[in-house]
Amino acid sequence: MGKNVLVVAATPGEIQPFLDSVRQSQGLVAGHAIDVLIYGVGLTSATYHLTRQVLLKKPQFIIQAGIAGCFTKNTVLGSVAVVKQDRIADEAVMESGKLKTVFDLRLNSSDKFPYSGGWLINENTILQKLPHTKVKAISVNHITTSKKMVELYRKKFNPVIESMEGAALHYVALSEKIPFIQLRAVSNYIGERDKKHWNMKEAIANLNNDITTVLNIL
Repeated sequence: MGKNVLVVAATPGEIQPFLDSVRQSQGLVAGHAIDVLIYGVGLTSATYHLTRQVLLKKPQFIIQAGIAGCFTKNTVLGSVAVVKQDRIADEAVMESGKLKTVFDLRLNSSDKFPYSGGWLINENTILQKLPHTKVKAISVNHITTSKKMVELYRKKFNPVIESMEGAALHYVALSEKIPFIQLRAVSNYIGERDKKHWNMKEAIANLNNDITTVLNIL
């Protein structure tokens, strides 16, 4: 029997092909009833609108889909990964040349639910069923462009993916005990702002194909 699935994204352009298929199928994809939420760019907007939608609709599963920057140059542009764990990287301060998080400063407990060691970790068994690479991610309010910040984040968190909304999904879904998946298609390498070197077209195409892949596995 199908589930009530909420598919969320920051912008409609990231999931336009999937939106078209939902409209054509009158909201039923792979046997699941689909709701779609475009929550806007950034952690604040994502957290508010996602929480509101969850409380109103009470979905049985959430899929977050979006493009992302990547820290590792051996990752192929256009490829899609599943985020295993996420956190807000710039909820922090620079002291003596070191990046210190709110957990380092003991302003928050790194193991207070839904955190585990400062991370928001997706332990759902569906991750094991998916063919995608499982990665660490960070979420930021300020997109990383400087080499100094790239190295600070690498040293501190060893992330693969950076987005502006991923941690919001993990926080809300874990708090509300709703199973979820964060799908991220790599459009660019972190720090590269010349979009001629990005691969948006393939990233979006692969991302939208993989939303359906996840729905078929649920």
